[in-house]
Amino acid sequence: MHDHSHHHHDHAPKIDHLNAAFIWGIVLNSAFVVIEVVYGFISGSLSLLTDAGHNLSDVASLALALLAFKLAKAKSNKVYTYGYKRSTIIVSFFNAMILIVAVGFIVYEAVMRFIHPEPIAGGTVAWVAFVGIAINGFTAWLFVKDKDSDLNVKGAYLHMAVDAIVSLGVVVSGIIIYFTHLTWIDSAVSIIIGIVILTGTWNLLKDSLRLEMDGVPKDIDLKKIKAELMKTEGVVNIHHMHVWALSTTENALTAHLVVKPENMGIFDDIKHDLRHRLEHLSISHSTFEPEFSNEKCEQPDC
Repeated sequence: MHDHSHHHHDHAPKIDHLNAAFIWGIVLNSAFVVIEVVYGFISGSLSLLTDAGHNLSDVASLALALLAFKLAKAKSNKVYTYGYKRSTIIVSFFNAMILIVAVGFIVYEAVMRFIHPEPIAGGTVAWVAFVGIAINGFTAWLFVKDKDSDLNVKGAYLHMAVDAIVSLGVVVSGIIIYFTHLTWIDSAVSIIIGIVILTGTWNLLKDSLRLEMDGVPKDIDLKKIKAELMKTEGVVNIHHMHVWALSTTENALTAHLVVKPENMGIFDDIKHDLRHRLEHLSISHSTFEPEFSNEKCEQPDC
């Protein structure tokens, strides 16, 4: 059995860096929500008001994600033996649901505006939305470095990036309304905003629901894991294998290991090698139950 001495790097996002990113995002987007609401009423723009509602949900999402990261660092106890790591999964699912509900309100209000159109100050709409491009673009940039390391960070990045694009759309609609006075453009843009949000949210909802139901994380390949673990000296077979997410950054595995009776004396070495291999496959927690190769397996997946 070979011993590996090199160190593994932790690919989880660093809470100190993200703490500042989340706080900046919360403060900037909260200020922008106030601006959008004020000028939305002044200009009579539904697209500004609906975007303000969406940005408010983003503020709540950022705050919940930050809370989840802090809870994930909390120590385990007698009641929560894994600590509060799973809070990151719950928050990502909850944030996706908030966005879907927001889309429903946006579409409803847009349809009502089609039926009962109102005058809109296109120039004001364009200038306020232009500010939104800068704020959302900067906030998205804060998360771009860690977006592939955690589902909540990816959600925050996608929300901000999509918001920047949506704000660009509102700028265009404001300019069109200013020169053409076609107020229905505002409602049309609101519906487009809803579709864009729904499209960006759907994958987040599916991924978070998958983790919430203890499904195998989408970046985990069970066949690849089994093939890699079978390379370990002394392992005859592996079955009854389960992989699930402890949080949005940590995965766990349990499995039955079939070993020859004469290899039981080196079982600790076998486990060490298996865990080393699993660390390269994004699994940080593992539990193995040994079985002798001359025993009859009663598991259905033998």
